[in-house]
Amino acid sequence: MLAFVLPLLGMAWLAILPVRAQSVVTLFVTNPLTGVGIYGMDPVSYFTEPEPLQGRADFEYIWQNVPWHFATAANRDIFKGSPEIYAPQFGGHGAMGMARGYVADSNPSIYVVFKQRLYLFYSAANREAFLLAPDAAAIAAEANWAVLSKDLSIN
Repeated sequence: MLAFVLPLLGMAWLAILPVRAQSVVTLFVTNPLTGVGIYGMDPVSYFTEPEPLQGRADFEYIWQNVPWHFATAANRDIFKGSPEIYAPQFGGHGAMGMARGYVADSNPSIYVVFKQRLYLFYSAANREAFLLAPDAAAIAAEANWAVLSKDLSIN
């Protein structure tokens, strides 16, 4: 009897295996519910304030098909003039993960402005690792970004 039932069940186990979701990692880190860049934080405020500010929807600017929010109209206008300067490096993905050769999440409250560029990190430990040799980490991350960013979704 078992010899008869096993062949019938041979492919049935495929039906009960969990389905794996395809991971879609986007070029820019966004709020998964709103699609706003770096979770709605004002990218200019990282350079001008002691702590970054939450942006507001009424000061929005679309850049690279991503809405970015700003705390003030002035910050929005500054960003419009030079978004490459104020947008986080590596689309806001974790800079130390990028330096190590993989795409990592980031936390917009864990950051460093280094050589007039904004770097975000997954954890405080990753930020500290970056700061041990920031030039080397930034160079490695830039080289890895050139390769890894090609596989990321635009939105």
